[in-house]
Formats: sequence, C-alpha cells, structure tokens
Amino acid sequence: MNYYSDESEWKWLIKNAIDWDKIIPLYYKSFPTADGFNNKEELLGFFDEMLTATGEWSGETLTPRAVELDKQGAGTVKDGVTIPGELLQKSYDEAKELALIGLCAEPEFGGMGVPLIVGMLAFSQMNRACIATATQLGFYTSIIDMIERFCTHEEKERLIPQIVSGELSGSMCLTEPGCGSDLGSLKTSAEKREDGKYTINGSKIFITNGGGGLGFVLARIKGAPTGLEGISLFLVEQFIDGDRSNLNYKIAKNEEKMGLHGSFTCEVVYENSVGTLVGEEHKGFQYMLHLMNEARVSVGLQSLGGMEACLHYAKEYAKERTQFGKSLLDLPLYKRNFDEWETERDAFRALMVDTLSAFDIYQKLDMKQRHSNDLSEDELKLFKEAKKKVRRRTPLVKYYGTETFTLLSQRAIQALGGYGFITEYQAERWHRDSFAPLLYEGTSQIQALMALKDLMKYIMKNPTKFFQSMVYSHPFGGLFNSQSEHQRKFQTIQYEFKKALSALLVKTLRPDVDLNDLSEMLKLFDAKNWVTEDKFNLLMTHAETICQSMAYMENYRVLVEHTSIDESRGDLADRYEKLIRPRLEAIYTDWKLS
Repeated sequence: MNYYSDESEWKWLIKNAIDWDKIIPLYYKSFPTADGFNNKEELLGFFDEMLTATGEWSGETLTPRAVELDKQGAGTVKDGVTIPGELLQKSYDEAKELALIGLCAEPEFGGMGVPLIVGMLAFSQMNRACIATATQLGFYTSIIDMIERFCTHEEKERLIPQIVSGELSGSMCLTEPGCGSDLGSLKTSAEKREDGKYTINGSKIFITNGGGGLGFVLARIKGAPTGLEGISLFLVEQFIDGDRSNLNYKIAKNEEKMGLHGSFTCEVVYENSVGTLVGEEHKGFQYMLHLMNEARVSVGLQSLGGMEACLHYAKEYAKERTQFGKSLLDLPLYKRNFDEWETERDAFRALMVDTLSAFDIYQKLDMKQRHSNDLSEDELKLFKEAKKKVRRRTPLVKYYGTETFTLLSQRAIQALGGYGFITEYQAERWHRDSFAPLLYEGTSQIQALMALKDLMKYIMKNPTKFFQSMVYSHPFGGLFNSQSEHQRKFQTIQYEFKKALSALLVKTLRPDVDLNDLSEMLKLFDAKNWVTEDKFNLLMTHAETICQSMAYMENYRVLVEHTSIDESRGDLADRYEKLIRPRLEAIYTDWKLS
C-alpha cells in the first residue's frame, strides 16, 4: 500500500489545507527556480512525486519490516558505542538513497532545501509504518536543524554533510537520574578549558539515539546560577577527531523497554568529555526549548501515524471477520464505534496539517531572523502570526495526539477481540509503542500546564478584552451576517466554551472580598489580586480538562474553515461536532461541580 497516493484524505489536505502561497516564497525567491521548476504547479508536482515515493517505501518496505524489527531490537551496545542491527541499518541506507536525510537541509551543506512541511509529511508516513524507525531517522533531520540554527559556520560545513551522507546523527540530552521534567535541578557540569572549550562530566538517561555520534547536552557551568537560568548548551561529539576508537563519551546501556524496541534509548556517560558551547552561556534552556517544541509537534505526527496504522489494520481485519452471519463492520454497535474512531483520526489529521503549515513559516522565518535579523515588514508580520499559532497549538497537538493514539490503539486491540491480545497480530505492538510518545518530550500533564500557563498569560495581559470577546462571540450576532451554517454552529459552541471557561476562572480565582465594603470590592478590579498561588493551584487541578477543551475547539475551528474551501468537508465537521459536544458538556459539568 502507498501511504500517500492511496489516501484521498491526504491528497485533499496537501492540495487545499497548506498555505503554499506563503511557504513557497520563503524557500524559492522566484521562478524558474535554481532546480529548474518554472512555476508553482511544477514545484507542487515535484513534492507530490516525493511523497508518493516515500509513501511507497513506508507502506511496502518499512511496514512489513516493523514486525521483525520489534522482535530483534535496534541493535547492540559494544565498547561504549551503539551498533545498529541489520534491519535498522537497512532502513538507514534506504533513507539515504531516497535523499530523505538531507531533504530539508540547505543545499550549501549537501541538502535539497525543500520546505520543512514536506519532510514532516514524509516523517508522518514513516511513523505509520514503524514508529521506532521513524524515531531513529528523525534524529538526523532535527540535529541538522539545530546545527543550522545555533552553531557556527565551521561546524555547519564540517558536520551537516556527514549527517546528510548518513555517517552521523545525534540526540538531545536533557534527562538525568532524578531530573526529568524539573530540568533546573540537573547535575551535569561544565568547566571552561584554556582552549575555550569545556570539560563535561555527568550522565544522561532515556536518551533516544544517544549513540548517534553527536549530542546537544544541557549542563551547568561551574559557578552558574541555580535553576533554569544557569543552564548552558553544549555540542559534544562522540568520536575525537572522527576516530571511532577514541571515544569522547560512552553509551553505558540501551534500555529494555515496554515498546519502541527498534529504537535506541540510551544511558550516556560523560567523563571529562570535551564540548563546545552553543551560543551564549546560561541560555541553554532557551536553545533546547526550540528543539523540544519542534519535537512536540513531531510527536503529534507520530501519534497521527500510529492512529492511521492501528485503525487501518483493525478495519482490514473487520472486513474479513464475520460474526452472526455479518462482517464486523455491519454490526451496528461495532460500526458506530469505528465511525467515531475514524472521525477523530481524520479530524486530528486536519489539525496537524494546519499546524504544520504555520510551523513551517515560523521555523523558516525564525532561522532568517537568528542569522540576519533582517525580516521585511511583511515577513515580520507573518512571523508573529505563525509564532502565535504555533505557540498555542504545540501543547495541544502533543496532548491531544498522544492521548488519542493510546486510546485508539487500545480500541484496535478490542476491535480484534482475543486476536488483539496475540503477538502474531500487530495491534498489541502499536499499543505498546503508543506509550513512548505519551511520555517523552513532556508528559500530557506538562503539556496541559503549558497550555494553561499560556492561556492565563493571554488573559491577564488584558482581562477586559478576554471577557469582552465572550460577549462579542454570542451566536446571536451570526444571524445578521453571511455566516454559513457550519460557521454559526461553531460560533455557538465557541460561545458555550468561553462562557463555561469564564465561569471557572471567576469561581477559582476571584478574590475573597467583603462585597459590603467598598474598599474591599475595589480589589476585584486589580488583576494582581486574582492570581494568588493558592487560587492558581486550584485552577491547575483543571489543567487537563482545559487543555482537552481547547484542543477540541481548535480542531473544530480548522474543520469549519475547511468547509469554506470545499462544501463536501462539512460531513467531517458535522461528525466531529457530534463527537465532541457530549465531551465538552461533561467537562463543563466537572467545572461546575468541583
């Protein structure tokens, strides 16, 4: 099966739901391009061919290989170095032949320079085939981006061509024993040497692809401030002067995991390792946060690929399996359940593509601003708009995608009945693998708190504006303009959401004042009195349901926007609205009763 050309939903989204008119000029200044494309249509045709090729490779080669890779594992650790197994190495070699590794890298360094979104769509296909393989391959492209964005020109010229050729990959090295989400408590140290480099000592755990050859390592320079403010970022190369027998750091072990068996998860040990400071001292968390946010969007794509894989597998099984003289899909309850699962998958796919469109614009302009600080007035406006959307969406797609993948992979097991529990059938593998995206790059609870933090920052910046927006969003206004039926329905649901959220905020944050005392009542009009620690802690108990409801609203918004492009998209919007309405009502009830 081809995961692109055989999927009409993907074809529609790529043609209609990506803002190519804004993305293409950021990469190709004029036509004909340096690659010989005469117009936008030729260029999009090229992207289409690329995604068809990667869709075939993912569907026809990686998918059948995934079963055996899960059994054999990623490879071994020997003498402090990871050694990929035969199957994983085959995937590496094939990705190199398809030019996937350097797809989005700058041509100056051996890449093809295509828009980021094309590479991420190919990444989604790989995840549908095998999340473990996609995870390993993802650390080629993400490390290229970090080097391009934050490292010196000499480092770019020396390292990126090696990554594009498949000689090196890398990792992001944050987590330590006793230091997971609380990065401010990390213990890995750095001490400046006479030659300007740094000596790194410490260890990191749960590092995906830790033995790839490069590591972006968070450490604290001796004497630096405590907490996140004192963290710096270092580029640490595994092999001294490229000599694979001369190690700069060692891989202590590859973790035995519940799932994702085909991916290396390493403990990395630094003993007087030599590292190069990236950027400025004490700004390491800011730099790494950029990669973390990119990774969170990528994890949303991983989750989408997993949803597609497990539901397709379960559907093919259901077509063949008969009970009571009918196929499973003809049984009313089974059919209703499956329709709902597919609705959520299709809706989330639309949300991801819309998010990726903004993400590509943001990444490209962020790179230009960091390197030249020379954005035009139009580019600066576009950058701010894209950044705002990406900031809002990042915790939502990570939270919603991973939670939904784990749930739907469980449902796929149930859809197979007893066969779903048997390792001969693949449903159980997707469920095991689904827990990795759920946990890494910040758990669901971390994402929910991030979403809440951003929401409160927006509200407290201008509380009056927020509460006025609820009034202005009242559906009554839609009766007097040219809104479509889908837009009016969205406005009604959005008003209900804002109304319920506003009630929750007032209930949890309102200052305790004597309403019979005028001086006390005046405290209600001072924003500082609304967000005390105790009251905000109470609001935080609702962080997950707030995040859920925000994700539903953003997803529904995108689906309604698509109806203005193509009326036939109204069916998906209606099905999704029917799916989320009772969920939202349950959330609002929880807010009222708690």
